[in-house]
Amino acid sequence: MTEKPSLPDAVANGLSMAVLNAIQNPVIMVDAKGLVAFANWEAESFFGASANHLARHDISAFIPFGSPLLTLIEQVRERKAPVNEYRVDLSSPRLGADKLVDLYVAPVLSEPGAVVVVFQERSMADKIDRQLTHRGAARSVTGLASMLAHEIKNPLSGIRGAAQLLETSANDEDRALTRLICDETDRIVSLVDRMEVFSDERPVDRVPLNIHSVLDHVKAIAKAGFARHIKFAEHYDPSLPPVYANRDQLVQVFLNLIKNAAEAIGDRGDGEILLTTAYRPGIRLSVAGTREKISLPLEFCVHDNGPGVPSDLLPLLFDPFITTKTNGSGLGLALVAKIIGGHGGIVECDSQQNRTTFRVLMPASKGVAADDDDMPMTKGNLA
Repeated sequence: MTEKPSLPDAVANGLSMAVLNAIQNPVIMVDAKGLVAFANWEAESFFGASANHLARHDISAFIPFGSPLLTLIEQVRERKAPVNEYRVDLSSPRLGADKLVDLYVAPVLSEPGAVVVVFQERSMADKIDRQLTHRGAARSVTGLASMLAHEIKNPLSGIRGAAQLLETSANDEDRALTRLICDETDRIVSLVDRMEVFSDERPVDRVPLNIHSVLDHVKAIAKAGFARHIKFAEHYDPSLPPVYANRDQLVQVFLNLIKNAAEAIGDRGDGEILLTTAYRPGIRLSVAGTREKISLPLEFCVHDNGPGVPSDLLPLLFDPFITTKTNGSGLGLALVAKIIGGHGGIVECDSQQNRTTFRVLMPASKGVAADDDDMPMTKGNLA
């Protein structure tokens, strides 16, 4: 029997290097002295440092002080057996926020004291789980909207009619009260009308679309109205394939997201909204009840430099009636989640001080964009 090569031999082999670099998870080898003896490309990206730079430093220099990872490495060295640890928080100023990972640590038997560490980032899995929860919440609103439309709008119509009759014979002081009744009933009817959108389950017409045409259209609307005082920048991928979607619904989605960004920025003079598009292969979403998996390679983002979303609100942001606005209904982002979910995609938000990103991931169309001629697909400046 041919003896299996040790990990250092395998690393030295070009084919093995290619295999390790093709792995979508960060992989490192820590030697007996604690130095990072090997790091694949994903690990370089994860730690924000080259393999050569990592190799000159102890692993403790790149992870938070007192991290459980150091304890796991020692355990594996002592027991000479692999260990799994789930949901380990490696968040730090160096690695960034929201670095929640699953760890697999295993000994390298041919190299005494050396261990291999595989990192599985939890962020995308958690986001997809939350997205499925958002869809369930949207379905709950669907049933509530149908009930409200029937049970509330009819009596409201009677209340408004009675107030109008009273108004004709009321004095000025009482007329102000009847006007208040009419205004408030109109406001409630408007809210119910907005909720009725959730109960509309009719299939929508979809065609291959140039997303950049959609984004430019929404940007023009925003700059002519609520975001006229805000600077816009674009960073588009000109080679992006078309997205299979309904144009009007995508306009509604991005109009909501850009309006949220503009309201978060407020009146600050340096306010900026950045629109980005990119192709991100490797993200796949399982379809409930089947073995089918949908690829979501198209990434469309709306970034703003507003104050950010409170951390306690972030996981609930796409739930109905959740809002930070004084007069907000909390239905705008819930509708965004419903529309994107209906297109087979997901939407999520990452936020920190002075940097909030709404990220939409959608499947690509196999057709040709219906409006490719509407605009030149040029690459803007990344601000």
